[in-house]
This record gives sequence, structure tokens and C-alpha cells, in this order.
Amino acid sequence: MSTAEPGGGALPGDPPPVPERPGGTPSGRRAIAVWGIGVSVYFVAVIFRTSLGVAGLDAADRFHVNASALSTFSILQLLVYAGMQIPVGLLVDRLGTKRVLGIGVVLFTAGQLGFAFSPSYGMALASRALLGCGDAMTFISVLRLGTRWFPARRGPMVAQLAGLAGMAGNLVSTLVLARLLHGIGWTAAFAGSALAGVVVFVLLLLFLKDHPEGHEPEPLPHQGAAYVRRQIATSWREPGTRLGLWVHFTTQFPAMVFLLLWGMPFLVEAQGLSRATAGTLLTLVVLSNMAVGLVYGQVIARHHAARLPLALGTVGGTAALWATTLAYPAEHAPMWLLVVLCTVLGACGPASMIGFDFARPANPPERQGTASGITNMGGFVASMTTLFAVGVLLDATGDDYGVAFSSVFVLQALGVTQILRLRKRAALRERERLVASRVETVHVPV
Repeated sequence: MSTAEPGGGALPGDPPPVPERPGGTPSGRRAIAVWGIGVSVYFVAVIFRTSLGVAGLDAADRFHVNASALSTFSILQLLVYAGMQIPVGLLVDRLGTKRVLGIGVVLFTAGQLGFAFSPSYGMALASRALLGCGDAMTFISVLRLGTRWFPARRGPMVAQLAGLAGMAGNLVSTLVLARLLHGIGWTAAFAGSALAGVVVFVLLLLFLKDHPEGHEPEPLPHQGAAYVRRQIATSWREPGTRLGLWVHFTTQFPAMVFLLLWGMPFLVEAQGLSRATAGTLLTLVVLSNMAVGLVYGQVIARHHAARLPLALGTVGGTAALWATTLAYPAEHAPMWLLVVLCTVLGACGPASMIGFDFARPANPPERQGTASGITNMGGFVASMTTLFAVGVLLDATGDDYGVAFSSVFVLQALGVTQILRLRKRAALRERERLVASRVETVHVPV
């Protein structure tokens, strides 16, 4: 449960922070080391996930495909990722972090290796689907690892740091993999990067532990389909889970679409920049994400009521900058505007992490994996939808990026509507849990 201290900036109806349960999880060097291994797995997964973002134009040439077919790579990868979130959440709750992460490493490494040697478009698609399946098992597992090894009051910062590690992986694919791709070629670059998966797999097998000694979770009885239905239904009934999903949906996808596939083509083909300059701007998105993630994590840890203002403020800023860039009267937007756009896009990832700060206090520990899986679906469903819409609109309009990227506003409007609809119910339910937790704490025998 999230346990930040109350602070300024509250909106009417925002709940006070949820107190930490007695006997919270310990932290220390061992916790940092174990959690660091889990984060390193996620770091490698993001490198593989975003590798297509710097290779999109090369992939189009290699497999002789148009914009719609190119977007299918990322759409299929995200479709598998999003579709796996609830099953993965259930697996984490049942099997634990180490087993699920181990399966994930094997799958995403095999997918990256297969992509390196794919001779055809069809085999390349299958490889990206396999990669997406393995990637889907990483982030929820890392979140669960954090709740087991750190006190609940550190939840927002631990989650933001995990996201920060993911963006560091994005930075590696932007700076390192892009140079390898144009230096040693497609096959050597992708096959060489797959070795990172082997390294983290060995570290995981040797050193990762699901939980500290003496803090084993109570075993859950196997109840088959009934257990699965109950976990999903109970998690979904919580307004905080649904609010978390819609916050994640609305905030994450503009930057995800930009970094995962369409940023490079937009900057090169629509804005007339060189690949080197476009790569620098993509790097700026990643660096901004890392900086904003640290700030958002600190702010939310100290001022719990800042969750929703930060999320909605990020959505508003992103929409305003996209609208200004797309509607700029000249043929190309000026460099200063593109720099501001990329800087603001960097806030999308940290803002999406706020969704987990709504879902976490709404669910008990035994449902954290399932609730996180539901929340994590949001941004990837939105990203998948936008990737498809941009590809189709580019083909339909003769590469009119202004029309294509206007699809961003439609999904933002939908998401904001749902956030505002669920906000009061989630706040009321969180307050009820706070009162119940205080009563339970008072009656704990000394």
C-alpha cells in the first residue's frame, strides 16, 4: 500500500495517504542488490523492445514494406504484451518473481535473436511477437519484487526508479544499438545485443530471491479457474485499479509511439532533419524521462495528493505541444519547438507510473500482480491503437504526419474522460481502506 505523507496541492476528494502496515518489509544493501538484478532484466527487455525504434527505416528497406506493414511489427509486439498482462499478473501472484522473470528472459532473448536472422517479413513478425511475450513478464515482476524487498512508503520512488531503468535501456538502444546497426550491420547488431539476455539470465538464476528471509507470503491454495476469475474480478471491481489503468492509458502512449516507431520517421521525413539530429532529439526524450521520473517520484512520495494533478498536467502539456507542433504555419517546425516537444514527451513515462500508485493501495499484497497487470495494459493498448492509426493514416493521406498524429488527441480525450469519471469513487474507496487500516492497527496486540 502506498504510504506517502500528506502535503500541499490537494484537490477536493483526494484521499489522505495510506499508512504502512506494522512489520513492513525491510530494506538495505541486500534489497538493493536483489532488486537491482530484477531491474537489470527489465533494462535489457526495454533495449530489445525499443530496438525497432532506431531501426524502423532500415526494417522497411530490409523487408520491403510500407508504413502500415512497418507499424505491424510494433503493433503485434504490443498486442502480445498487452494481452499477456493479466495472465502474467496471475502468474506472478502464483509462481513468484524469479520463475516468471526467468521465463521472460528466455523468451525475449530468443525473440531478439530470431529477429537478427529473420530472412522474411513473416519470420520477423513472429520474432517480435516472441519478444513481446517475454517483455510482458518483466515489469510487473519488478514491481512485485519492489513490494517484497522495500517498505511500502518507498513504493512510489521504487516504481519510478524501475521506470528510470527502463528509460536507460531506451537510451542504450538509441545511442549504442543505432550506431552498431549502421556500423556492423543488421544481423551482427541484433544478434550481439541478444548476449545481454544471456548475462542477466545467469545473474537471475544465481542471485535473485523472491523475498527476504522471514517475509515469505502465505501460500495460496490452488483453485484453478475459480481462483483466476476471482483475482481478476476482485481487482477490477476496485475503482483504484480502473483509475490506474486509465491514468496509464492516457499518459504513456504519446512518448511510447514516438520512441517505439514513429519518432524517427516524423523527424526525418516530416521535419527534414538528418538521422543524427533526429537521434539526438529521441535521446532528449529519454533523458527528460529520466530526470522527470526522479522528480515525480519524490513529489508523490511526499505529497500523495499530487498524483492526479501531475498526471493530468502531463496530458495537458503533451496535447498542447503536439497541437502547436502539428499546426505550425511553416513547412517545418523550428528546432526550439521540437526540443520543447521532446522534453515534454519525456514526462509521459513517469506520469504513467502514477497509475500504479492508484492501483497499489486499492489491492492487498496477494492481488498486487493481477492489479498491476490490469493497470499496465492501459498504456500499451493505447500505444498499439495509435501505432496502427498513424500507419493507416500515413498511407491513406500520402504521408501527412499532421493528420496521422492527430489521432493522439482522440485517445487523450477518451482517457481524461474516464479519469475524471472514476476519480471520486477511487478517492472514497481509498479513504475507506485508510480508516479500516487504522482500526486494524489499533487492535494489533502488543
